Amino acid sequence: MKIEVKNTGMGGHHSSAMGKDEWLTPPEIVESLGMFDLDPCAPIDRPWNTANKHLSILDNGLNTDWSGRVWLNPPYGRETTKWLDKLADHGNGIALIFARTETEMFFNHVWNKADALLFFKGRLHFYHVDGVRAKANAGAPSVLIAYGENNVATLKKVEQWGKLIDLRMTSNLQKEDEHCLTKVTGC
Repeated sequence: MKIEVKNTGMGGHHSSAMGKDEWLTPPEIVESLGMFDLDPCAPIDRPWNTANKHLSILDNGLNTDWSGRVWLNPPYGRETTKWLDKLADHGNGIALIFARTETEMFFNHVWNKADALLFFKGRLHFYHVDGVRAKANAGAPSVLIAYGENNVATLKKVEQWGKLIDLRMTSNLQKEDEHCLTKVTGC
């Protein structure tokens, strides 16, 4: 399966006044990642399923117990941290967010908690809730974030979409470096 992305600038529909919060994940991405048990951020009316169970804004997915493998395309912006925190605590799922790697949110909820990342080549085109593909790209790079061993394995199956980083490996290397430094300095 090929994901169509373009290396162009910010799409016109992405601005501080874009007027809506619901942008749907391209269906081929969700299909390729396999079956999810729960989507806690699903639109009320959706053109395709993303999981066996869907929670919309009416259900308040942040205040609902999660179970099974979770698909998370959270509302972007200040609320994203709350959703990523809950997914990290849950420990079993994949999230799709903008790759704002320098932000405090990314350091607190992704770099320090996730198991793997898949950075897409180029920029995705999201969909409107009526199932129509947006004319402009997402306006920023996107990343899939895996929490849990089975979700790391899933990202490895689609790593041709971009660049896969196994954070468990980098974490182990950091621990080894710290251990070696302690031995050398005698601390």
